[in-house]
Amino acid sequence: MAVGEETYWHASYDVIVLGFGGAGATAARFAADAGAHVLLVDSAPEGHEGGNTRYSAQLIGTGDNFDDLKKYYQALTAPMHLDEEMINTYVTGMVNTPNYVQKYLGVKPFSWKREKKDDTGFVDSIVREFPEYEGSKSYDYTTVTSDFFDAALWRNLREQVMKRLDHIDVLFETPAKKLIQDPESKVIKGVVIQRQQHDLNVQAKNGVVLATGGFENNQKDVEDYLGASKLAPLGTLYNKGDGIKMGREVGADMWHMANYESLGLLHGMAFAVKPGERGRLMIGKQNDLVSHGSVFVIGDDGSRYFNEAEMNRHGHLYNHGQWKVPLNQDHPYLIFDRHQKKRLDKDQIIGSYAPYKENVIKADSIDDLAKKLSVSAKILHRTFKRFNKAADKGKDPEFHRAARTMAEFAKPPYYAVPLVQTMLNTQGGPRRNVKAEVVDTNGLPIPHLYSAGELGGICANQYQGGGNLAECLIFGKIAGENAAKPKDDTKNVEPNQEPDTMTSASQSTDTTLASDLTNDEENETFTTTDHQFIGENDDGIGGEVVVRITLDDDHQLTNVEVLKQSESEDVGLKAMTDLPKEMVKKHTADVDGISGASASSNALKAAVKDALEKAKQGN
Repeated sequence: MAVGEETYWHASYDVIVLGFGGAGATAARFAADAGAHVLLVDSAPEGHEGGNTRYSAQLIGTGDNFDDLKKYYQALTAPMHLDEEMINTYVTGMVNTPNYVQKYLGVKPFSWKREKKDDTGFVDSIVREFPEYEGSKSYDYTTVTSDFFDAALWRNLREQVMKRLDHIDVLFETPAKKLIQDPESKVIKGVVIQRQQHDLNVQAKNGVVLATGGFENNQKDVEDYLGASKLAPLGTLYNKGDGIKMGREVGADMWHMANYESLGLLHGMAFAVKPGERGRLMIGKQNDLVSHGSVFVIGDDGSRYFNEAEMNRHGHLYNHGQWKVPLNQDHPYLIFDRHQKKRLDKDQIIGSYAPYKENVIKADSIDDLAKKLSVSAKILHRTFKRFNKAADKGKDPEFHRAARTMAEFAKPPYYAVPLVQTMLNTQGGPRRNVKAEVVDTNGLPIPHLYSAGELGGICANQYQGGGNLAECLIFGKIAGENAAKPKDDTKNVEPNQEPDTMTSASQSTDTTLASDLTNDEENETFTTTDHQFIGENDDGIGGEVVVRITLDDDHQLTNVEVLKQSESEDVGLKAMTDLPKEMVKKHTADVDGISGASASSNALKAAVKDALEKAKQGN
């Protein structure tokens, strides 16, 4: 959208940050620390912000030697190319990560390489995903706790924003629609945001930061850029490629558009879910159950297409000297016999998971199975024959699957369940430089436009875990600080002074918008009656969990109400609904958590225990 003399500004800020995930939170925080008045907007509802940072393992890529880490990153990038100055900036940031965590996040950094117990070799296998590459021994993970998948980093980054609400206004359910650009100078003057079905023009005096994440939930972009028909997101459901669209409209160059990462079962898969739903991440024991025994995976034509027992590296498998994401299949299936089905059904996680147990297909013959799966019976017969022969001979000439992982199929019935390839995040988006400036197709910065995070991520080829979170912190800081700097070409154009019900100070010189986050939340109160007590805990995936318990005359639990929570819509929400019933049934907070929702379960149990302790003190 072009700006003109008649442009009506509904509000004005020094900096506007688009996207309240790890990168956006970081950019907003550092812009505020530089003295800027910041508007931070996100398309997600309150409590569901956080982007993919919220769902990630919370592992920050780190290194202990610049030269070695640079060699490792260059090996990961090869044979693709990256500007050396960009690599130097990124690697320098990773080497400084422990200091960053201590200084800016206020916690003692935890080193996985030095401090995490590793009796089985698991830690080393995930810290160094490409151990054969030069410099890999320099790589490490830094976390803000000694655990992972606990949302601890995300909660810390969000808290940094909360501490600065005097300089940061936050709007939820407010997607950015367009960048407002001067048609002659190409300076980005502001943003069109959609607030309660109204389009508002908001001026950015010094800069706009794009931190809207990737395009995992935009089917058109997935097909156009990744060449995939079906990919299930493992993270946020709100990354829809908005930053890519806005960047293109103002002339941004794009990079790494075909690059994305997976994780999960097999080569980065999950049990199939409906379009628009999040796939469930399963690893470890569950992966062994789908890759060891009388079990294999077929692609669209009924044949196998990879070694099911090979460990994936963020969705990449070995491919002639490189590690590549396998060709996407439209309708892959897990095929297994009755013995394998018993093992799958018995597993606490798989056996209770609806997309598995509700979608198992049973067939009395290979022909019957082929018909039900809409694949070639001839090819499926050949697949069974080759697999059973490989299991019998102890040698898989097609995909070199280890003999110990294969077992001949028993007689019918045979079973199948649909799978889907997963997607952690995409890497593509507007190209940025070392100053986090978005550049145009000639390599020149688009004035006042910056970016950070997975939108236009630096990863050009093979991905090492922790890299994207490191990028959020490194380039989030650079983008926020540079966006906050007053620009020589900034004109003090004041917003229009007509009253507007959408603003909090429509009569003031610098009109701003009413923030959805205020420090008044700390004074939030909940009512109780006799025998009722409030309990709280701040360690949920979405932050605070508040409960109200009711006790009988014998001080036994008779009711547990969840008054406030922002857990994930799937297993996290299941913990919030199922565990209270179990607690009341057993009259204790010490019940088994929901598999796959340990952080949510633990937060709820801690909140109930807090209420019980208050009840004890009150009596």
